[in-house]
Amino acid sequence: MNSIYHQPEHTVLRDQIARFLRDEVEPYGMQWEQQGYVPRDVLQRLGKAGLLGLMFETAYGGAACDAVTNLVFAEALSQSTFAGFVITVLVHTDMASPHLHHAGNPVQKQRYMPSIISGDCIAAVAMTEAGSGSDVAAMRSHAKRDGDGWLLNGSKLFITNGVHANLYFIAARTGPAKHQISMFIVEKNTPGFSVGRSLDKTGWLSSDTAELVMDNVRLGPEALLGEEHQGFYSLMKNLQTERIALAAMAIGCSTRALQLTLDYVRERQAFGKSLWDQQTIRQRLSMMDAKTRAARQFMYHCAWSVTQGHDIVQEVSMLKALTGELVNEVVQTCQQFHGGMGYMREAAIERLWRDARILAIGGGATEVMLEEVAKRY
Repeated sequence: MNSIYHQPEHTVLRDQIARFLRDEVEPYGMQWEQQGYVPRDVLQRLGKAGLLGLMFETAYGGAACDAVTNLVFAEALSQSTFAGFVITVLVHTDMASPHLHHAGNPVQKQRYMPSIISGDCIAAVAMTEAGSGSDVAAMRSHAKRDGDGWLLNGSKLFITNGVHANLYFIAARTGPAKHQISMFIVEKNTPGFSVGRSLDKTGWLSSDTAELVMDNVRLGPEALLGEEHQGFYSLMKNLQTERIALAAMAIGCSTRALQLTLDYVRERQAFGKSLWDQQTIRQRLSMMDAKTRAARQFMYHCAWSVTQGHDIVQEVSMLKALTGELVNEVVQTCQQFHGGMGYMREAAIERLWRDARILAIGGGATEVMLEEVAKRY
């Protein structure tokens, strides 16, 4: 298994991202936390470095890499202690723009994909509503035929990149049947489309999150992404990519938390010796590391299975449930070992603790994921 993600090009990619995090993210992350979003010039620098289109076609400026290389990118990026920055990027690369990559026609791709890859156009995907999160089929937003185009109405909630995105891939009901949902491309300045409000969150503070409102948004026929009524299946397909990316965030966060805590307990003195000299502490950290490494192996196995064309819905559902719970166990343990300092906003472990909580909820809550696993036995 190690050979899958220890290729020379993967080492180069990890080193490139580590330098970017050191130079372009960590010194400024607290400022982004306070302002509530990542500046777009930072994302443009990622695009200029060739990091926003790893899995997209070379014809539009992408690198046409496989799922394993894309996972290397997501995991390396997730070593940042500012998960709001990480999710801003991964929503753009792994959760929103793949809809265009998979379902877009050549005209749509030529129009939008080059600027998505360059970072000049930031993308968001709008699926969740107040009454339909994990239950996608319960969405109420709807699009009706309007001449040769569409009339889109409804609202979306908890949309990452929602405030500052330029382009939105929006799911809406287009027929009475349960799964008759379609995907639409909506530009930010389209009349009738607006950001209802910016949402205040517990974690991921440097990512912008919004409620979106569609009030008689008139769209031309070119706005339909993929086939009519097939959006539900497009969403389900892309959720596997999204959930692997969220697993990468969980593993990256766990790994960084353990690194920070190992450094801390070796230096922190209590009762005449370092915390590392306390048997219970070093054994618990060893077990957390073992669990993280095991989950990481499973994660890369899932990415490899994607490259082989396997049906991995059950495995990815397992992975999402496992890593979402694991990261919370790890960061809480690590925060505990930081003592009072772990509760201070100046400590990175406090931020990791807050940011980790959503990973057992977003992209499919643990309970929903376990049901997806169970019904496939």
